[in-house]
Amino acid sequence: MKGTAPDSSQLHLLRQRLEDLINPKHPLCKLSKRIPWKEIEHHFSGLYATTGRPAKPIRLMVSLLVVKQLYNLSDESVVERWVENPYFQFFSGETVFQWDFPCHPTDLIYFRKRIGEEGVQKIFQVSIELHGKKAHEREVLVDTTVQEKNITFPTDTKLYKRMIAHCVDIANKERITLRQSYRRTTKKLLLAQRFRNHPKNRKKAVAAQRKLKTIAGRLVRELERKLPADALAHYAGEISIFHQLLHQKKDSTNKIYSLHEPQVYCISKGKEHKKYEFGSKASIVVTKNNGIIVGAAHCSKNIYDGHVLPEALQQTAQLVGKRPKVAICDKGFRGQRSIEGTEVVIPKRALKHASTYQKRKARQRFRRRAGIEAIISHLKFDYRLARNYLKGSVGDSMNLMMAAAAFNFKKLMTQLQSFFHLLLSHIVKEPWGLIAPL
Repeated sequence: MKGTAPDSSQLHLLRQRLEDLINPKHPLCKLSKRIPWKEIEHHFSGLYATTGRPAKPIRLMVSLLVVKQLYNLSDESVVERWVENPYFQFFSGETVFQWDFPCHPTDLIYFRKRIGEEGVQKIFQVSIELHGKKAHEREVLVDTTVQEKNITFPTDTKLYKRMIAHCVDIANKERITLRQSYRRTTKKLLLAQRFRNHPKNRKKAVAAQRKLKTIAGRLVRELERKLPADALAHYAGEISIFHQLLHQKKDSTNKIYSLHEPQVYCISKGKEHKKYEFGSKASIVVTKNNGIIVGAAHCSKNIYDGHVLPEALQQTAQLVGKRPKVAICDKGFRGQRSIEGTEVVIPKRALKHASTYQKRKARQRFRRRAGIEAIISHLKFDYRLARNYLKGSVGDSMNLMMAAAAFNFKKLMTQLQSFFHLLLSHIVKEPWGLIAPL
């Protein structure tokens, strides 16, 4: 059942209103008055039943998701900070200061599952619409990056060890007696992996790894023999992943790098400090002049950058309302000149007969394209794009769009604060930063 917001007309006389306690010129307060909360509640109201126990208010849950990305917090941290921060409470629609937690951290997981990718895309669209005509530009900048998953660096030894542990857990859940759990044997074999790259330990470590693979295959076959038909069908997906892991080799394609995140793939971007990254590819579309993110598409497969462009531009057209005329990209997008009416421009050598003006314009255009690199860096280190903790391919898409929405919200907050300081400087007739030193 859909939850209702607190009634502001029936307040306790001994408790002061939040509006009287906080600074109304705070950027978060100004942002809360700009966001169309009624439109968001109307969009999500169809996801709730008309009977049953009332859920948490939609504005509260959406505001927690936004604040979480804005301030780079986890689900647990944002709930704890909400109790301490009156600005967070005002942003979520509270009228008086609350002393209790707004919800359990797991409620955010259930809410994300309820709204899905479409709901997160709606929040992202609202963050774009708040910028008005600034988001409707003729030229956009496009680039791709890697959204790393929260997994350890994959090695065969780790994967075999995890597979053995999974098989033992399945046997315990289904109350199946295994011939051997290999708990002590696995521990000894893992100790043999220490200093694996040392020449004296190499042979022993390789033999221990081979033994772990043998044990893992033995347990999988034993489960297939002893599991009932209905349980075997229930665990068919996990057992299929186990078989794929046992048969994959060094040069295999579509390898398994994580048992709990099997959709993760290996990406090499040519970085000196990080040769391989394990996650998914993400495309970012930014307006050329104002730097507003108008597209954030997740790629479920490791495909060539040029093949990412159609989906990225289609999402931009859906969110903004019109397709950009020009997409400025780097040389990684070579091979595409035009996509459904959008011209794809990449750096290239100037023509012999090009004028000085044309060369200068081209140089300025591609220097401006480099600005998207700084935006991607902000997304990673300020808005939780560096490492994704949400599960599955759907979690990759949600985290990407929420990071882009938080960037747009933060950009609007900065503009509102800058406008306030500019207005104040005109009132006092003394521009900030231009006061002569003593």
